[in-house]
Amino acid sequence: MKKLYLLLAIILIFSGGFIAGSFFSMKNSSSIPKTISLNPPSSKELEQKAAPKLEQIASKLLIGYVQDFRDPSVVNYSQLTHVIFSFAHPTKDGRLLFNGDTALNNLRAMVTKAHQNKTKAILAIGGWFHINGGESYDYFKSAIASPDARTKLVNELMNLVATENLDGIDIDFEHPRSKKDAEDLNAFTQELSSKLHPQGKELSIAVHSKIHSVTGTELGFVVYEPTMFQYVDHVNIMAYDGQWDGGYNAANLSPYPFTENIVNYWTALFDRHNLSKEKLVLGVPFYAQPEDPNSKQVSYEALINNNPDNAGRDSVSLNGTTYHYNGEKTIQRKTKLALDHGFGGMMMWEVGLDAKDAYSLTAAISEEMKEIK
Repeated sequence: MKKLYLLLAIILIFSGGFIAGSFFSMKNSSSIPKTISLNPPSSKELEQKAAPKLEQIASKLLIGYVQDFRDPSVVNYSQLTHVIFSFAHPTKDGRLLFNGDTALNNLRAMVTKAHQNKTKAILAIGGWFHINGGESYDYFKSAIASPDARTKLVNELMNLVATENLDGIDIDFEHPRSKKDAEDLNAFTQELSSKLHPQGKELSIAVHSKIHSVTGTELGFVVYEPTMFQYVDHVNIMAYDGQWDGGYNAANLSPYPFTENIVNYWTALFDRHNLSKEKLVLGVPFYAQPEDPNSKQVSYEALINNNPDNAGRDSVSLNGTTYHYNGEKTIQRKTKLALDHGFGGMMMWEVGLDAKDAYSLTAAISEEMKEIK
């Protein structure tokens, strides 16, 4: 990830009357920019659009990340097969930290609500930013570099799975940057898998898209050991944040051609290593990226509350800049693209940024999945 990601680490206040609220505490672009915005005053009343009847797609995954500061009651768990709480933070010696009692209480509330809706509740470890400041990379790297720290981290996670009634763990190491990093991540994944799977628990991993959004070529600064993927149930591809490639360009956030290249890359990789493509889960962004780098990201919900017609667009001009995002049709095209390639489902960063009811992108994905079945 690039240094510009540090811009997203602070609490963001969006001025000018569009959004009154704060932004976040982001598998990067992999986990993804973690951005939240409160709803702005609407410039157009939402029309009465019939809300689609939503049902879980038993054979397909619909995975939503949710940030640790978010009120768990805002998530529509009935739409999701899995909800992933983000994040627990590793220390260099293999311990785990939460962002205070509020985060831990939110985790517990999320687990309860998820299970009431027969949705699996997962805890993500890592993310882009660390609770102690800066990137998580150095902390995570150290935690899995030695056998002792690695085993300690696995044991800490297993204790949490038991005490908090979790259905599994999601690994979000952003990002392995060397062969040694990849080997250590492989060892950590294998060890954690050996503990989780005998108990009927799941293990997923968030991964960088590995594709340059401008050139369409493979990026070499993130390194994975492909055999590692045999130990996980789901591989959540962070197919967004392409705006950082080749100089800042918000239009490269997550356009459809970029996603096509990502899907083709991961399909070929899994075919080459004889891995099941059903493990692959395509990630999509529920936020909008501004062309003005001094402006802040905004949620999809904010765009809809400003004007419901924005659901049919992928860019919009607001408050003196243009925002790029994925509207309903693009999200549905991506869903079809992923499922047509044999992927197991879709992932969203993050569900707290989604619009409500009939304008929900989660609902749009669910509807597209039912059409493809």
